[in-house]
Amino acid sequence: MPHTPDPAAPLLSARGLVKAHGGTQALRGASVELRAGETVAVTGASGSGKSTLLHCLAGIVRPDSGTVTYAGERLEVATEQRLSELRRTDFGVVFQFGQLIPELTALDNVALPLLLGGSGRAEARERAGTWLERFGVRGQQELRPGEMSGGQAQRTALARALVTGPAVVFADEPTGALDSLASEQVMTALTHTVRESGTAVLLVTHDAQVAAYADREVALRDGVAAPAGVSA
Repeated sequence: MPHTPDPAAPLLSARGLVKAHGGTQALRGASVELRAGETVAVTGASGSGKSTLLHCLAGIVRPDSGTVTYAGERLEVATEQRLSELRRTDFGVVFQFGQLIPELTALDNVALPLLLGGSGRAEARERAGTWLERFGVRGQQELRPGEMSGGQAQRTALARALVTGPAVVFADEPTGALDSLASEQVMTALTHTVRESGTAVLLVTHDAQVAAYADREVALRDGVAAPAGVSA
């Protein structure tokens, strides 16, 4: 089950993150905080280190130096087994192209994290259907990703990220492959759902209109984070 956060402390924080990919320095001492129930948009130009920062915070990659703390637990020194467990229970992750499993229906894609967590098939499919309904994917539950529109597929990916009741959702350019209407539908569904459930969101985007859905914006420039003012 997700941690019960200390309301006086950030739920998730990074301090002085440094990360290089080959000879390229993606992060040069980036720091950011995320509190329970808060939506923070990380913005910046292409190549500014946005996705690298998200990957470090989600435990997908390890920083070369600096600290990542989740509910008092140091993630940069956690075992791979522990990080994998957190991504099954406490963290939900959504990528630009959804990364749904093409052979599975929308319903089975959303049910998959529950099945991996030990839920029975009937219970998992029932909960998955409820989450698809919340994200407005009605009548498409038995469609496979290749049969859905981009907006439907991305809302299915969001349902999959939230079905386990995570404390934090990491959304990496979740509307980057969508047109403006689908983008608005996805962000409206996401913000409404996370505010209802109290889930924190770290949102990476280059789009100012998408960033405007967040409570707060942090700009990355040359691998260093700086507050960008209140955006909602």
